[in-house]
Amino acid sequence: MTAPPSPARTVAVVTLGCARNEVDSEELAGRLAAGGYELVDDAEGADAVLVNTCGFIESAKKDSVDAILAATDSGAEVVAVGCMAERYGSELAGALPEATVLGFDDYGAIGDRLDDVLSGRPLVPHTPRDRRTLLPISPVARTAAVTAAQAPAIPGHGWVQRRRMASGPTAALKLASGCDRRCAFCAIPTFRGSFVSRPPAEVLGEARWLAGQGVTELVLVSENSTSYGKDLGDLRSLERLLPQLAAVEGIARVRVAYLQPAELRPGLLEVIATTEGVAPYFDLSFQHSSPGLLRRMRRFGGTDDFLALVERARSLAPEAGFRTNVILGFPGETEDDVAELERFLTGARLDAVGVFGYSDEEGTEAVGLPGKLDRAEIDARVRRVTDLVEELTAQRAEERVGTRAEVLLTEDLSAEEGPGVWAGHAAHQDPDADGTTTVTGVPDGARPGQLVTAEVVGTEGVDLVATALAPVPAGR
Repeated sequence: MTAPPSPARTVAVVTLGCARNEVDSEELAGRLAAGGYELVDDAEGADAVLVNTCGFIESAKKDSVDAILAATDSGAEVVAVGCMAERYGSELAGALPEATVLGFDDYGAIGDRLDDVLSGRPLVPHTPRDRRTLLPISPVARTAAVTAAQAPAIPGHGWVQRRRMASGPTAALKLASGCDRRCAFCAIPTFRGSFVSRPPAEVLGEARWLAGQGVTELVLVSENSTSYGKDLGDLRSLERLLPQLAAVEGIARVRVAYLQPAELRPGLLEVIATTEGVAPYFDLSFQHSSPGLLRRMRRFGGTDDFLALVERARSLAPEAGFRTNVILGFPGETEDDVAELERFLTGARLDAVGVFGYSDEEGTEAVGLPGKLDRAEIDARVRRVTDLVEELTAQRAEERVGTRAEVLLTEDLSAEEGPGVWAGHAAHQDPDADGTTTVTGVPDGARPGQLVTAEVVGTEGVDLVATALAPVPAGR
């Protein structure tokens, strides 16, 4: 008599950090499913919990450690992967013996590694290394290197293994991984490696696959989207790719995230601002606007340059959306520097601004810089600029009253709010990071992922309230 098949081992995947990590988790989930694992939502009762960590700043690392410790309470075997695991390797494993720590090079065989963990076979955690050294310095020399047999693993580029873990109409799509910039405050290039673009045909293939999964809005992510194509020998690659992505059947809107102001070429700015099906949305990593302080950060530009950039975009797309992040308290920052940043924020009228306090990150140039500010002063500056930002972004939302917006519907609120009420986000709103738009008067038969044209009639902070005018024609 044949014995019944053994039940599949179960694994829950927990993701922290950015949209890039979400893509990595979906690739890992696909690999695990292909390896015979059953993916479950709840860690309770699972055989294993895979925690995809973030290692960007101190608060993110704390959240990652907390998530690992919380996962151990489930009684499952806990495996830590992701940026923090890659960045610290054996050091993290020594500090958290409750978890097995794996690096990026384990991703291709993640099912086998999980088998090892569940079978009690000991694994030696990796010793961290600077992943920038694993590929040629010259960007154009990397294309052949990344396809070589001994090429380093690049998470999120194995899209054919990807398995969606979310069900909404928006999905992140990786353009590239890694970064060649050397910002004084950032350690990301050391553990994510050098910048590597994905071939356009591969990006288009994944876009079509996502459309087949019910996705109607693509969010293009990377560490630096404005560098896309430089290692392929064509810095205009993204300008050509965006219209092709917008033309994919089933895709209503394409959005680009993570743009570097110093690399935003006029041609790319024009394509983002004017191409049908591409959101006129500029997620620009300004970080600060005081020219002198930016030089200390190993960055470029300043208030006047940045204001001119914003105005160029608005001249092409008056209702374009803008978001950024800024750092307060970088070593050597003066009151004049803060005032200069406030001048920029006031003049730019951005839609969303993340405000962060500087913290030392080991392995970065900024750790050794003089002029460190004490934590109380940094916190005070963060509060001061946060208060300003909240006022300015609310004012910017109010300026949109009376304008028209194309809103991508995400959730039917009719049961709670009354017939024809939906939640969604307009072209100037990132689906995860910015405000939302509530639309009333949506016709019967609407579905998540559909675009509707609406008139903005009110605001609630940065969130908008709008009245539907008409659905956007099919094909958009």
